[in-house]
Amino acid sequence: MNIHEYQAKALLRSYGMPVPEGRAATTAAQAADAARALNAPVTVVKAQIHAGGRGAGHFAGKPEGKGGVRLARGTDEVSDAADAMLGEVLVTKQTGPMGRLVRTLYIESGCDIARELYFSMLVDRGTGQIVIVASPDGGMEIEEVAARTPDRILKEYVDPAKGLCDYQSRDLAVRLGLTGREIRAFQNVVRSAYNAFTGLDAAIVEINPLVVTGSGDLLALDAKMSFDENALFRHPELAKLRDVHEEDPREREAAEYGLAYVGLDGNIGCMVNGAGLAMATMDIIKMEGEEPANFLDVGGGASKERVAAAFRILIGDPKVRGILVNIFGGIMRCDVIAEAIIAASHETGLTVPLVVRLAGTNVERGKALLAESGLTIIPADDLGDAARKIVSAVRNAGA
Repeated sequence: MNIHEYQAKALLRSYGMPVPEGRAATTAAQAADAARALNAPVTVVKAQIHAGGRGAGHFAGKPEGKGGVRLARGTDEVSDAADAMLGEVLVTKQTGPMGRLVRTLYIESGCDIARELYFSMLVDRGTGQIVIVASPDGGMEIEEVAARTPDRILKEYVDPAKGLCDYQSRDLAVRLGLTGREIRAFQNVVRSAYNAFTGLDAAIVEINPLVVTGSGDLLALDAKMSFDENALFRHPELAKLRDVHEEDPREREAAEYGLAYVGLDGNIGCMVNGAGLAMATMDIIKMEGEEPANFLDVGGGASKERVAAAFRILIGDPKVRGILVNIFGGIMRCDVIAEAIIAASHETGLTVPLVVRLAGTNVERGKALLAESGLTIIPADDLGDAARKIVSAVRNAGA
């Protein structure tokens, strides 16, 4: 689960992270009031969307215009910037061409920037440890830094048995070129981020840039946090921070039915039970020369209602030109899958090719139900056969 910058900063501040003063606003009047309350020589007006690259982005219809992060001097400039951003669609590298509608702004005090650093904390799946990633090249996309100058990416791993040790943050500070009071300030940043990361079951804490001010203080000038949704039951206060407007409506509907769904850019919808089988299905579609439209795992013991909901989500995607259902029935029965597919097909008025591969419990009964349904369903014997058939059907339908 992702949250907005202003929400992440509020959480990090509660753990001792130094952040500039700021206030959220949903109207130009609120933005002006926030600027008056901050009373800073320079104020920063930031669009709040779940995507990076806001400052370098542009608003829809204005490719040469200003982006979603603007400096303002005085309340009138803040109000004008708010008017120009609220209710507009911001397009960045991370949003894609569709962009995101700006509903909230963050009005923040400007600061004296001497240096910009990069700092993040996440779980390294390969080592099973929390890893701190830092770079002296803050303000840039970390992927570009890693590609061009990999030696500028610094890492420190935290042994889960020991926890974060002070020498680790001191060592990183020195490697980043920090000196004097900056080292102690950096230690505070690392400790605050670590406590927030572990205390809130975060998936990532990213601060880019982490700035060194002219006086030698450190400030988190931007902040991004996301959380492990499997741990949200322990943090009901975090669940309240979810902004459903920023989420894919398909993923939102899937979550309501307990489905694991991720929308992709391809044209073949996939419905599979089991994450490993889903990944294999997506891979073999790509090997056949087409792209999957989604990752969709209905789970090992899905009900008829859940499977029907999954099918409706696939049909509702306008990019989908064909559907591949690949089910191995262990706990889940193939006849239940067949009944759900038939019901959902009649309900939605299926118009795209559908290939179904079933194996496992009650497979013969499931195949018989599909054959007797009167629907045009293409049966498949194995995964390779299923992938070839759906790719062929999609290409023939588009010819």
